[in-house]
Amino acid sequence: MSLDRPVAPDPYELLPAVASFTVTSDDVADGAKLDLAHVHDSANGANTSPALSWSGAPEGTRSYVVTCFDPDAPIPGGFWHWVAVNIPAETTSLPRGAGADDASLPGDAFHVANDMGAHGYAGAAPPQGDQDHRYYFVVHAVDVDALEVDGSTSPAVVSFNLAFHTLGRAVLTPTYRH
Repeated sequence: MSLDRPVAPDPYELLPAVASFTVTSDDVADGAKLDLAHVHDSANGANTSPALSWSGAPEGTRSYVVTCFDPDAPIPGGFWHWVAVNIPAETTSLPRGAGADDASLPGDAFHVANDMGAHGYAGAAPPQGDQDHRYYFVVHAVDVDALEVDGSTSPAVVSFNLAFHTLGRAVLTPTYRH
């Protein structure tokens, strides 16, 4: 059974334009279905964040934020699956599993709570029978060493802060249907 909703627009096309750069992964690809390794355990997956590598960030990048967002969730504001903030500028990759709540992130980086309430990665778990969901894995190049947020900050507030500090974005968008 599908919820018969129109496809939401690309959420990043609604924001002011910024430079783009490259993000790659051995685990996920644009338009390809997520492997069960990256699906939430409630949907019979392993709930492991994918490895991500990036290059070509804009000049002036002082840190990164990595996010995963599902605009196709059956709620008005979409669903935040992962938010890792204050990743040092010299970092150009995160290994598979870096989104685990007990993972060691580089420098002073940390996770804010995702929309499931956990400080780490929450894999895909769309309603069974729903349409394909898009999972926007985004590396945001940031113009400050650290956003003024902490572990209790919501993903929406982190995103609001990014609106004023993003120099560029690198995006991979795999899909998943349960």
